[in-house]
Amino acid sequence: MSRTYKATGINLKAIPIGESDRLLTILTPEYGLIRVVAPGVRKPKSKLGGRSELFVVNQLLISQGRSLDRINQAETILSYAGLSQNLGKLAAGQYLAELVLHQALSEHPQTELFYLLSEHLERIEKLQNKTDRLWHTQLISYLAHGIYHLLAIEGIAPQVQICCMTGHPLQPNFNHPNWQVGFSIDSGGTIKLADNSVISSSPQQVRINTLLNANQLSLFQQLAQPQLNAQVELTSHQDWVILEKLLRKYTQYHLGYSIRSADLIDTYLESISAS
Repeated sequence: MSRTYKATGINLKAIPIGESDRLLTILTPEYGLIRVVAPGVRKPKSKLGGRSELFVVNQLLISQGRSLDRINQAETILSYAGLSQNLGKLAAGQYLAELVLHQALSEHPQTELFYLLSEHLERIEKLQNKTDRLWHTQLISYLAHGIYHLLAIEGIAPQVQICCMTGHPLQPNFNHPNWQVGFSIDSGGTIKLADNSVISSSPQQVRINTLLNANQLSLFQQLAQPQLNAQVELTSHQDWVILEKLLRKYTQYHLGYSIRSADLIDTYLESISAS
């Protein structure tokens, strides 16, 4: 077996090691997640320094080691540098990166996951840097869209098109202001309600975690689409915040870990609310 190999990868995590090195966790379409040493990148004049930053995509030449592989050469082919120029974008990017770090496999091709993450990072990066409420609404909608698609590729996206207990289609009813559906995290999605009680096709008790109004369900159903239209993106800020928090709880329950990067989004939203 050759002692060197090539890969294309996006840097998702960096940890300082030794006096001047970094340990990078990189998502590659060819090999999935790899952990490699970027030697000397913390030195002021290192040629690899900027290429070891987060959200940089490099063409890599890597040498195999006994415990850790090492980067011999790196040529940057793409960089999502715009994410680091805005706190909200950076928080959203780190949020999606953390999900991928928990989802991606090592030593297995992860082509679909690589390009899906790249697509959503690009959308977030291209958002114009503004400070108005509509811009923040759009940012949270892009984040929710990315979360949903990452759950979908894992095969565990919440069911929101039909009642997950009865299989009956769900259509948001905008004619009745008090119309609602239930959402059950452990049951996997939306639950149709009648007279404020759950229509249950199961003898087991169904736990309803929250209720969704017609607009919230409509937004949820739009998340499965390849792209959000402009009207959906700019719908109620508070509804998008509610959906992101619900997706967060759903993800943490079904993947079995706490999303630490989500705290950055909370801090960011609190800061803009206070300003």
